[in-house]
Amino acid sequence: MNPWKIRWRLFWLFFKANWLTTSGPASIGVLYDEIIGHDMSEREFVEAVGFSNVLPGSAAVKLSVFIGYPLGGILGVIFALLGAVLPPLVATISLLYVLQYYAAAAWLTRFTKGLEPAVAALIALVGWKFLRPDKSQPWRKKDLCLFGISMLGLLLNLPSPLVLALAGLTGVILYR
Repeated sequence: MNPWKIRWRLFWLFFKANWLTTSGPASIGVLYDEIIGHDMSEREFVEAVGFSNVLPGSAAVKLSVFIGYPLGGILGVIFALLGAVLPPLVATISLLYVLQYYAAAAWLTRFTKGLEPAVAALIALVGWKFLRPDKSQPWRKKDLCLFGISMLGLLLNLPSPLVLALAGLTGVILYR
């Protein structure tokens, strides 16, 4: 494929994912659907998500680097970064003006309370997409074990980068 088409595709993928979704985990789900089979294998994508989540910062920004570089080099990273950063920048600046105008309204507090269950549902859906078995493969006990241990670590309020790093190290041992 033409390198410029790849760069513009990266820009569009990250722009669309970050314009249509309001959270890092939800954008991962959109990117998963768009990239797997076209640009990357599922394994490469899961590795990119895993490595990017070990580092601090925005999931979209980190993923744009981990996906943009292998697909488009340094310019691929720049195009993917622009696609990832422009939607939240424009939306945040616009929302600031609206929130300043309605800051004292009681409906705004109730509105944000209503968002919480929907965000939890989006995160659960992304988790299900990563854990559901392929029709050709049964559930793997090692995956479920790591999932359970990771969930326990998160419920015990361990920092998520630590949980991810420990899961990665455990994976080195488990998946020999």
